[in-house]
Amino acid sequence: MSTQPLQAVIAATRGVLANVTADQLQNSTPCDSWDVAGIVNHVIDAQGFFVAGLSGQPPSGDNVDHAAGDFLAAYDDATQATLDAFGAEGALDGMVKMPFGEMPGRAVLGLAMTDTFTHGWDLAKATGQSTDLAPELAEQLLGASRQMIQPAFRGDDGAAPFGAEQECPDGACNADKLAAFLGRNVS
Repeated sequence: MSTQPLQAVIAATRGVLANVTADQLQNSTPCDSWDVAGIVNHVIDAQGFFVAGLSGQPPSGDNVDHAAGDFLAAYDDATQATLDAFGAEGALDGMVKMPFGEMPGRAVLGLAMTDTFTHGWDLAKATGQSTDLAPELAEQLLGASRQMIQPAFRGDDGAAPFGAEQECPDGACNADKLAAFLGRNVS
C-alpha cells in the first residue's frame, strides 16, 4: 500500500490551512474544546504523534503554539515527516504501539488520514471555506470509518474520540457526511 491516499488527505487539509488567516484563529469550531488555533496546533502535533508511534517512541508532549507562527510551514514539515514514517519499509505491515493500545500499521494510517482530513473539514467550516473536500477520498474515509468506529468510541467532546453521529441534510457532500458520522454538526 502506498502513501498516496495520505498525500491526498494532507493536500486537502493543506488547501484549507493555507486560507486560514490570523484574524480567524479565535473562531469557534465544530470541536467545542478547540478554537481554530487549537485545531491548527492539533493537526500539526498529531503528525508527530503518529510518527512517534511508528518509531516506537512515546509522543513528545511538546506544547508548541504553531498557530502563533508560520503554521503552514510547520504543517508542511510535520506532514513530510509523517509521509516518510508511513513510507518506510514495513511501516504498514507490522503492529504499532500507540498510547491507547497496539494496532496494525495500516489501521494507524487510517486513523492518521481520518484525523487529518476531518480537522481540515473543521477548519473549513470554522473559517467559512467550502467543506466539499476531496469527494472521492471523503467517501472512502466514510466507508472505512463506518467499519472501524465502534459505539464505545463515541461520547462527549473531549471525553471520547468521536461524538454521536449527527443528522446530515439530503444532498450533503461526502466530506459533510463523514463529519456528521464523526459527530460534527454540519448544518
